[in-house]
Amino acid sequence: MMKLVEKKPVRVAILDLYEGAANQGMRCIREILNQYGEANFLDMEWDEFDVRQKSEVPDNSYDIYISSGGPGSPLESKGSPWENAYFHWLNQVEAWNNNPGNQQKKYVFFICHSYQLVCRHYRLANVSKRRSTAFGVFPIHLLNEGKEEIVFDGLNDPFYAVDSRDYQVTTPNHNRLKQMGASVLCIEKERPHVPLERAIMGIRFNEYMIGTQFHPEADAIGMSMYLQREDKKNDVIAAYGADKWASMIEQLNDPDKILWTYSHVLPNFLNQAVEHLQTVEV
Repeated sequence: MMKLVEKKPVRVAILDLYEGAANQGMRCIREILNQYGEANFLDMEWDEFDVRQKSEVPDNSYDIYISSGGPGSPLESKGSPWENAYFHWLNQVEAWNNNPGNQQKKYVFFICHSYQLVCRHYRLANVSKRRSTAFGVFPIHLLNEGKEEIVFDGLNDPFYAVDSRDYQVTTPNHNRLKQMGASVLCIEKERPHVPLERAIMGIRFNEYMIGTQFHPEADAIGMSMYLQREDKKNDVIAAYGADKWASMIEQLNDPDKILWTYSHVLPNFLNQAVEHLQTVEV
């Protein structure tokens, strides 16, 4: 009789950096985990940690960590109790991964606000306030390392992503990147007529940790419905004008844009982490 091997659940920790602010990000992350589990016949279990309001951080018992976006400044939290707890968690994950005795490594994905914090923490680039808010669907250009990046497998160049930020990561510190074995994966669209440096939109920090400035979890249908709510529509038009609102709706409904990014980036990351888990278990 063939013995059925019981598949262990895949345990994910979601670090919630939204500080209680209303958002689409957490819903989208849960949705991706649900869809991924169903598509791959895996039992995905997750816990959520309220980092900024309660200084909650996960322990080392999880297989995969996803750290969310969030509102406010990635500079002003320096030295705050929650940020200290956050970086303590990050150091623990790094120590775990650097220990040759731990065959099963921990995979981490950092989104938007989390990505900015980690860039600042590692001194990999300059994190600063933008002149104006970046909000919308934008083309993102792959660099050579991005074209080789497994998490970006299947993306077009440029690919399109949802961007929503008041801060930016620019001016890579090449010495630090080299020291860490980190690489810049993609940058925002070139604007030859604008004398501003292009923002760094994605970095692989090390073999197990990657982050993006954009929101790979943004789902086209949910975002589109959200932006068509009367109150949201009015907010966007008041802040950015009717043309911006219309172009966002159009781009969200284009299957080659946000839907493509949604169905590739985080699923590729989960594939990489789950494959590693399964090879270690055997």
